[in-house]
Amino acid sequence: MLLPFHVFYDIMNTDHWICFNNLKRPWLLRVIFVLQGCHFFNKASRVSRQGDKRPSLRREVFCLGNKILPFAGGIHPPHSKHSTEGKKVEVCKAPDIVRIPLKQHVGAPCDPLVKPGDRVKWGQKIGQPQGYVSAAVHSSVSGTVQSIEEAEQPDGSRVETVVIQNDGKDIPDHSIRPGTLESLSAEELRSIVMEAGIVGMGGAAFPTHVKLSPPPERKIDTVILNGSESEPFLTCDNRLMLEHPEDILYGCKVIMKILGVSSAFIAIEDIMPEAIRILSSKAEGEKGIQVIGPGAKYPQGAEKQLIYAITGRQVPSGGLPMDVGTVVHNVGTAAAIAHAVRTGEPLTQRIVTVSGGAV
Repeated sequence: MLLPFHVFYDIMNTDHWICFNNLKRPWLLRVIFVLQGCHFFNKASRVSRQGDKRPSLRREVFCLGNKILPFAGGIHPPHSKHSTEGKKVEVCKAPDIVRIPLKQHVGAPCDPLVKPGDRVKWGQKIGQPQGYVSAAVHSSVSGTVQSIEEAEQPDGSRVETVVIQNDGKDIPDHSIRPGTLESLSAEELRSIVMEAGIVGMGGAAFPTHVKLSPPPERKIDTVILNGSESEPFLTCDNRLMLEHPEDILYGCKVIMKILGVSSAFIAIEDIMPEAIRILSSKAEGEKGIQVIGPGAKYPQGAEKQLIYAITGRQVPSGGLPMDVGTVVHNVGTAAAIAHAVRTGEPLTQRIVTVSGGAV
């Protein structure tokens, strides 16, 4: 059986490490590499003929060292990460006047739960979701509601916004109560995620509780945490993995428990070796969790490309990851989930990268 030509030669020169011409290995290793590839494709073909659209999730994907066969194509833009990748996260002081939009997510906006003159506490819910695909909004400070008005957002839309006079005290709301993974059921954990207003931290801001509630006919067997920060300039995920790896692993275990799965992968591009080293060390002894390093290229962090690179499964056109038994969350989402479960605190902050030529 012949392997597809692009496995050995990428016409765009984006996968040098799998090209025969660039494979600086003994000839015997090349033969073994080809035989393993043939075995994988034959196995996938047999499974397909039996009616299962998903190739087996055994480690019979093309590997050289610890690299996973990435999708064909892709580009290598300048990383432009040097100015921030070595700097620790700093907490910004909240301003005196805080404006909190009641739509910070994909889906329906929230209805305000407060009115001008009300006293609010840090972590208090101030926006009630309208509809299933929506996310609760909480106050990030304590203080007094000055007004509720429409305000323009970065995308040009106008959204109802709660304006709060910050008192600088950060008095916590009574609803903030810590919990433990072991003492909570899957349904209780899912409810915590929903009440905390957690959304996807990779950029789309899709309500996380929806992704953690697949329909019964969609059998999920694999969780992928996306730490492949392939976009230029961005280093927030890298710093999160370096500084808070325990939160990511804890959040991963929460997600696995909610979905009832036993297999999870934390994908970190191989240009972040320190993050790979730290998380691999922390994950030792964690049952079912593997840290892997896909080759670095853009858009490696895109959901469908990452699923293919790790599992060999192709999400159908117009389909969702759950169609191939997979759920993908950003590492920042996992950390937010861990924070909500362990401390009871809702999602009111995130790490951002401030970089570029104008900084």
